[in-house]
Amino acid sequence: MGQGWSWSGFWEYLLNPFILGGVVTTVWLTLAAIVGGLVLGCLLALARLSKSRWLNAPAHFYIWLFRGTPLMVQLIIIYTGLPQLGLKFSVIESALLGLILNEAAYLAEIVRGGIQSVPVGQTNAARAMGFTGAQTLRDIIMPQAMRLIVPTLGNSINGLLKTTSVTSVISMEELLRRTQVLIQEKFMVLELFLVAALYYLLLTSIWDFVQRRIEAYYGRAYGNASEGQAPIRAAEMMEQR
Repeated sequence: MGQGWSWSGFWEYLLNPFILGGVVTTVWLTLAAIVGGLVLGCLLALARLSKSRWLNAPAHFYIWLFRGTPLMVQLIIIYTGLPQLGLKFSVIESALLGLILNEAAYLAEIVRGGIQSVPVGQTNAARAMGFTGAQTLRDIIMPQAMRLIVPTLGNSINGLLKTTSVTSVISMEELLRRTQVLIQEKFMVLELFLVAALYYLLLTSIWDFVQRRIEAYYGRAYGNASEGQAPIRAAEMMEQR
């Protein structure tokens, strides 16, 4: 059965419930990691933008650490290293924690870059009009920053769909891990890896479609703007409220 290509084996495992369960796990791992990573990433971004060294320095160190070490190493430390210090996590908890902590470091820089892309004059104009810091961030800065954040964030989600496969190193039963389990049982290496590749391609293609719609939504206010025109100003946004 392990000799040559088997079309029957390929079609059999294309809709195999065990494989489909791995697809579902990959999807919810991605969603959970992006939500958790985005929340933590936004906090880290604000800390990096803070003038306080007590906030800026720890955030900078966190980003440096998690961006500078491989996710696989981080997962292994969380799952097998931390128990030696009395902190024990299950496979699912370790996978989620590792993905969220790692993704947050990258998302923090994406959010920070988006916020810093908005001209300082927008903030000054908002303050002159009596906006609080929170109102300025929510109503003036973020609507403009999102236009630049969304495309990069979308690419991160696309990458995260595939990066979840790294959690197989700690036996998380996502798509790749379940594929490997079946390979060990059935010895259909090429057939099963092709099935896994097709599902990853399907997931990233679906997300690409969704991402384009989201980008169009946040870019609609600029659709009719001439090239080189400045972003919407604070005064104009105030009139729209």
